[in-house]
Parts: sequence; C-alpha cells; structure tokens
Amino acid sequence: MESNITTATSSVTSNKPTGLKLFFRKLVQQRMLVLMSVPFVIWLFLFKYMPLWGWTTAFQKYKPARSFSEQEWVGWDQFNFLFSDERFLRVLRNTLAMSGINLILGFVTAVILALLLNELRSVIFKRVVQTVTYMPHFLSWVVAAGIIQSTLSTDGIINVLLIKLGFIDKGNEILFLGIPKDFWGILGAGTVWKEIGWNTIVYLAAIATIDPSQYEAAEMDGAGRFRRMWHITLPGIRSVIIVLLILNIGNLMQSGFEAQYLLGNGMNIDYSENIDIFVLKYGLEQSNFSLAVAGGMFKSVVSIVLLVIANNVAKRFGGSRVF
Repeated sequence: MESNITTATSSVTSNKPTGLKLFFRKLVQQRMLVLMSVPFVIWLFLFKYMPLWGWTTAFQKYKPARSFSEQEWVGWDQFNFLFSDERFLRVLRNTLAMSGINLILGFVTAVILALLLNELRSVIFKRVVQTVTYMPHFLSWVVAAGIIQSTLSTDGIINVLLIKLGFIDKGNEILFLGIPKDFWGILGAGTVWKEIGWNTIVYLAAIATIDPSQYEAAEMDGAGRFRRMWHITLPGIRSVIIVLLILNIGNLMQSGFEAQYLLGNGMNIDYSENIDIFVLKYGLEQSNFSLAVAGGMFKSVVSIVLLVIANNVAKRFGGSRVF
C-alpha cells in the first residue's frame, strides 16, 4: 500500500510542470499581450540599449573624422579629469542638491494635496482645484520660466507686494534670480508649482481603491478627519508612495536641464549649473565628445546604483519594491 502511494506521489511530482515549461505556458496564454509589447521592446532596444555602444567613446580621445579602429584609447583619463575638476565637483553638488530639494518638496506637497482633495465634500470645488493645479504641467518650461522670471523681476508682483506691505522701500527692489544661494529654493518652488497637480493623480487613484467601509468604521469610533488620514489613508497608499520614491531616487542625478538653462544667468551660475549644462558647455560646445560621454555615463551608473540601493532598503524593511 505504501509503495503504491509513493509511486503515485512520484508520478504526480514528475508530471508537475517545471519553471521553464510554466514560463512558456504563460507565454502562450498571454500571447496577445506579448505581441502588443513587441513594438515597445524594439523601441527600447534601438533607442536605449544600442546607444550604449557609444560609451566606448568615454575611453577614447574621440575625433569625429576617424573610424573606430583609428581612435586613440586613453583609458580612464576623461574620468580622472572630471573628478579632479572643481567645476565638475561644483555641478555635481548642484545636481544632487536640486534633485534632493525637488524630490522632498515634490513628494510632500503632492501627498498633502492628495489628502486634502480627498477630504473635500464639494465635488465642483474639488474639480476646480484639480484643474487649476494640473494646468501648469502642460506649460513648457520656456513659458513657465518666463512666468517665474516676470514674477521675480524687480518690477514683478513679488517686489510690488513687498513694497506695498512695507518690507522694502521703493528703489530697493530685490533681483531674486541674481542671488546665487536663493536659486535652489526658487527652482524647487517653481517645480512644485508646475508639477504638484500632476503628481497627485497617482495618489488620488490609490486613495480611490481604499475600502470606504474603513472610513465609516473609523468615523463610528469617533475618529476625526486627521486621524482617518493618518491611520487609514496614508497606510492605504504606503506601497504606492514607496514605489514612486524608489523610482525617483533612481533619478536623483536627473535634476533637469530646461529650467536650469532658462533661469540660470551669470550671477547664479555657481548654483544653477548642473551636470547636463556642464556636459553641453564643456563637452559638446567645445567638441570634447569623450568628456560629454563620460559625464553622461557617470550619471547613468550612479542612477542605477541608487535605484538598486533604494530597492534593497525597501525590501529589507518589508515595503514594496520595484524589482
């Protein structure tokens, strides 16, 4: 009897599909989704992976007129120059500072706005607020930078209000974009104004999936609005917050280009110039393509490392993770 049971068990185990068979079975079952993803995979390969061949330029003294075999290989010289150059260290500081400010302000303000919008009882007022906060996202940075420059100019509305309120005297107007140390704050505030409405979309969608009965039970137990937000809403969207935080940490080296390029000037260049502008000015404009590729390569490698670290930290603390 026992031998029959053992034989039956072994036969069932042998008939159980392996991981590879299971993979191909799911592939066949989801063939329509696979076919739909083929154009994206082709685009990803052509525009994201094939250009990685160009990273070899960072280890050469690249000359456009020469073929690949005729290029002079210089090893790590470009990277040694970058890390010994005071300008690059300065723009690295600026890049991390501006990205960190945008990350913190963007997350905090978007979550707070989503929580407040969720508590609005008037549907019409809620839609009006959403529309007003979404609109700046659809402005290009050229237009947005023009608005910021006009607002902060010596004859802009901020100086007019300061004069009216008596904080400054007429003739002593402040040129805000001419104060180097204020640039990071101005850029952070401008980015929040432009993107806060768009960033709340994901959080509002996540809040909509929370079971309304939890709010009803909490209200019956005497919990106020702030307690319901703290104990129900925030835990309900925690996984979404963690995933978005991980993805944004991976983009810490991507502080932007258009905003810094348009709002920057000779007076605030020590705080407005980031890696992208450095690559443009000292790499592409001076035909030093190897230096430009080295700067871009450094950004990509650091971004990957930050993404992996953030993902592993989230995994260690039992939170959601990207991969």
